Amino acid sequence: MIAILKKEINSFFSSPIGYLVVAVFLILNGLFLWVFKGEFNILDYGFADLSSFFVLSPWILIFLIPAVTMRSFSDEKKQGTLELLLTKPISHFQIVLAKYFSAIILIVSAIIPTLLYVYTIYQLGNPLGNLDFGSTLGSYFGLLFLIAAYTAIGVFSSTFSDNQIVAFILAAFICLIFYIGFESIADFTSSDFLDQLSMKFHFKSMSRGVLDTRDILYFLSVSAFFIFITKLNISKTK
Repeated sequence: MIAILKKEINSFFSSPIGYLVVAVFLILNGLFLWVFKGEFNILDYGFADLSSFFVLSPWILIFLIPAVTMRSFSDEKKQGTLELLLTKPISHFQIVLAKYFSAIILIVSAIIPTLLYVYTIYQLGNPLGNLDFGSTLGSYFGLLFLIAAYTAIGVFSSTFSDNQIVAFILAAFICLIFYIGFESIADFTSSDFLDQLSMKFHFKSMSRGVLDTRDILYFLSVSAFFIFITKLNISKTK
């Protein structure tokens, strides 16, 4: 498993893909948060917090993570190496986890530089340090769990076709359904159950700075479910 994990990480950073993902995430956030005029601009917002970043990031990641994961198994299918990979002395579950964690490491590496935003807001606060660290820390934890769920969906989607574009569209669509789709349906039906199926509902809950076990279990359950059915999908290939 470790060997496949290292191979996947090296493949990301030995090609422009890894650097492009990090650059796109940071540039898009930087432009909307600090340059472009509008509701996301922190300087125009007038408050020393990062709420704009945590509103914007899940939407960027909905498209960025599928762009990373679309090649996970699609590329193996296209090159005809999936069957060879499945014959290695390693369980199918470990193969899925290696692909999954390598994508997470890449995405998290794009998140780490945004800690500079925390320092910047800390310095811009009036008085100095006027920043709600509880909600900021909770939001970062929420973002990490959101990344875990999005990545599981992306890796799962890559098992359906050897066409990376198909895998990308399917992953982005499922992520959209889970993030905003259930909430939108719940608004029409006034269903609390459907609202609680929404990733946005649980992400917003964690963003308040309170780490509720129900929110953590939700994200872990979604991630585990898609990892499990990914394993079932690739097992059928053999």
